[in-house]
Amino acid sequence: MAVTAAAYVDGAPRTAPAPYYLVASAFAAVSVVVGVIWDISWHRSIGRDTFWTPAHMAIYLGGVVAGASCGWLVLRTTFSPAAGQATPGVSFWGFRGPFGAWVCIWGALAMITSAPLDNWWHTAYGLDVQVLSPPHTVLALGIFGIQFGALLLALAEQNRASAPDRARAYGVLVACLAGVVIQNASILGLEQIGFANAARMSLYYKVGAAVFTTALVAAGRAAQIRWAATTAAAAYMAISLIMIWVLQLFPATPKLAPVFNPISHMVAPPFPLLLVIPAVVIDVLLRRAGSVGDWRLAVLTGLGFLAAFVVTQWFFADFLLSPHARNFFFGVDQWDYSSRVGAWRYKFWRIDADPATPRGFAWAALIAVLSARVGLWCGTWMARIKR
Repeated sequence: MAVTAAAYVDGAPRTAPAPYYLVASAFAAVSVVVGVIWDISWHRSIGRDTFWTPAHMAIYLGGVVAGASCGWLVLRTTFSPAAGQATPGVSFWGFRGPFGAWVCIWGALAMITSAPLDNWWHTAYGLDVQVLSPPHTVLALGIFGIQFGALLLALAEQNRASAPDRARAYGVLVACLAGVVIQNASILGLEQIGFANAARMSLYYKVGAAVFTTALVAAGRAAQIRWAATTAAAAYMAISLIMIWVLQLFPATPKLAPVFNPISHMVAPPFPLLLVIPAVVIDVLLRRAGSVGDWRLAVLTGLGFLAAFVVTQWFFADFLLSPHARNFFFGVDQWDYSSRVGAWRYKFWRIDADPATPRGFAWAALIAVLSARVGLWCGTWMARIKR
């Protein structure tokens, strides 16, 4: 699919297909997050047997696709722009291309750099004891670059579209890509808020208020659809649920000792947070109270998110730790082959060390309001991106 002037300027035909680089970058964003979830399950189920696992290939396929498609876009924009059209973009080292394309390219370079570094790290030091080892940190930055770059490309198309139906179509893509970014953030916070066992800790609600309020409010303001935050939260949950259901279908045998918990299939990730409920609250408040001023709106959306998040997760965590959730649908009660399983699986963790107290909720409320304000600022900036 050729890059035409219609892909860059107002007045694009309603029937014009999405630009190839946007399709490729959106595919790359999904591929890397699917690969990361798959890779975590692989480590929990089998161990790190080789670098050339299918999960790793899914991750780096996303990097290659995003880097190649956006690199070609930059070359075409620089050396063969559409005749008679001024192509929006930013210049770097004499080359020119959309801002989102540059972010994707930088993300792809970071991912490619992390691959040999990660392989050397495991050879030298063995298995990771933390999720964010130095190679994984570089990889995480690269993945975020690709996801955020794809989001920027979709935002530019949405904000340049003159036809309302075309703007709405790109708005749906913007919201879904925001959901991919939220999914990535939830993976990074897996140790703090990933498991229902942590839902009585103060840190659980502070991290939720800091991360998800910003992302959902920004998506709600930037995407040109009515239920933008809800769509983003639904996309996050859809990715999680599909991975939970699919991974459990595949057999797996641990290959690294010690094996304290024999398993027969891939270990599914924890059940996702029910972010759709607080996202609905954010969408309603943005639509009905959008003219009160950003600081007042930040107070409303921040406290609204936290109230819905606390009530939802507090009681849903009880359900997830009950026998009713120990089935294929919820994927609960699945633990690493190296785990010494016991009664701790069905209990809340660190209640004595970090309990969810009124003081902790007060701090979470302050964090939620400030995060909502950042989200409103980000959403306003995102709604202006056109190059």
